[in-house]
Amino acid sequence: MTKHAIDGSASPTGHASRRRFLTGTLAGGLVAAGGSEAFAQGRKKKPIGPNPDNQPPNVPDWSKTLGDGVADHPYGKPSKYEAHVVRRDVEWLTASRQSSVNFTPLHELDGIITPNGLCFERHHGGTADINPFDHRLIVHGMVDKPLIFSMDDIKRFPRYNRVYFLECAANSGMEWRGAQLNGCQFTHGMVHNVMYTGVRLRDVLEEAGIKAGAKWLQVEGADSAGMNRSLPMQKALDDCLLAFKMNGEALRTEQGYPLRLVVPGWEGNLWVKWIRRIEVGDMPWQAREETSKYTDLMADGRSRRFTFAMDAKSVVTNPSPEAPLKVKGRNIITGLAWSGRGKVTRVDVTLDGGRNWQEARIDGPVFDRSLTRFYVDFDWQGQELLVQSRAHDETGYVQPSKVELRKVRGVNSIYHNNGIQTWLVRANGETENVEIS
Repeated sequence: MTKHAIDGSASPTGHASRRRFLTGTLAGGLVAAGGSEAFAQGRKKKPIGPNPDNQPPNVPDWSKTLGDGVADHPYGKPSKYEAHVVRRDVEWLTASRQSSVNFTPLHELDGIITPNGLCFERHHGGTADINPFDHRLIVHGMVDKPLIFSMDDIKRFPRYNRVYFLECAANSGMEWRGAQLNGCQFTHGMVHNVMYTGVRLRDVLEEAGIKAGAKWLQVEGADSAGMNRSLPMQKALDDCLLAFKMNGEALRTEQGYPLRLVVPGWEGNLWVKWIRRIEVGDMPWQAREETSKYTDLMADGRSRRFTFAMDAKSVVTNPSPEAPLKVKGRNIITGLAWSGRGKVTRVDVTLDGGRNWQEARIDGPVFDRSLTRFYVDFDWQGQELLVQSRAHDETGYVQPSKVELRKVRGVNSIYHNNGIQTWLVRANGETENVEIS
C-alpha cells in the first residue's frame, strides 16, 4: 500500500446506537450495526407480490387487453413494480432537510451509470429553483477582462462528454467509530456516476484572461447558502467542466440546474451546483466549507485540510442488508469500485473475512475516475459468510481495512473513509453490517 493510502483522512462521530457481540463463525470479534431508523425506513416499501392466476399455464391479465398508447407517457417513468427503488434520507443525520442528504439505492442498481432520478442529493440550503434565461456566470478578480456569461454564451464553447463519479467526502462517514447504519444505501449511497456534458472551465477562464500570479479560484453557487469553495488553478485548468447536462438530458434541479461545476476525482463539496460566480485570486479564501468543515481532524489534534482527492474504494452492493441472499445454489456477488486517482485495475472479494481472496470479474466500461462494476459467481449452500471487497487503482494504491485506516487517522473526523466494508451473511440469507475486530 502506498503511503498516501492512509495518510489522508479521518473519521466520524456517529450517534446511532450500537450493540457488540462475539461470534464463533468465520472470525473472532465482530461489531454489528444496531437496528437503525434509516434501515427500517428503507424496508417499508415492498414490490407488489406474485399472483398465481397470472402464471403459466394461465393467460396473464396483461395479455388480454390493450395497453396505454404512446401519448399516455410524454415523459417516461419506471414501472409501478419498481416504485420501491428510490432515494432515501435519514431524518436525524442533519439539523434540517434543507441541509441534508438523499442516498442512492446502490443495492437496486447494476452497471455503472446512475439514473438521473436516483443520484444522491446533498444540499446546504435546499435546492435553488433557477430560471435559465436569468442565470448568469460571473468571472472576475485577477483577470484581464471581467465577464458575465449567459447560458447561451456558455453553450457556444466547445462541448465535451465525460463519465465521472461524484462522491461526498462524508460518504461512509458514520462508520468511523464502528458499524452504524445497516444498509448499503446508507453506508455508501453518497455516490453516483453519470455522463456529464459541458464545456471546459479552462476555456471559460481563458476567455476572461488569467493574470500572472493567479493560483486559486473561489467558486460560488446561487443557492441560499451561497456555497463556496477554493479551487486550485492547476486543477481548474486540467480537467474541470462546467456541465449543463447529465446522461443526455438537462441537469435535474437538485443536481445544479442549469449549470454546475464538475471536479473529477475530488470530493463532492467542490462540485459547486447552480454555479454563479468564479473569482480568480492568488490564495485560498478560507471559506467555511474548507475550514470548520471538510477538514480532517487527526488523532493528535492537528487538522488536515485540502484533502481533495477521493482514494480508491469499493463496496459489495449485493448481498447487503437491504439485498439479502434469497435462495441456495447459484448466486452472484456484485458491487462497485472507484478511485479519484485514476482507473480501477482490479477488485478482490473475500467470503471469509479476508482469509482468502479471489479476483472479481470486472464487466462493462472502465473509465478514468468512474464507478466500475464487478461480479463474483458462486454457489451458496447456507453457510455464514463475511463478504468484503478490496479495490486496486492504476497508481498501485490498494484499499485499506478500517483498522489500518484508524491507526493513522484516528476516529475524530467524518470525511474520506474508504475502509473495507464487511457484510455478515447469516445462514438464512439475512445480511448485516459488521466489523471484524
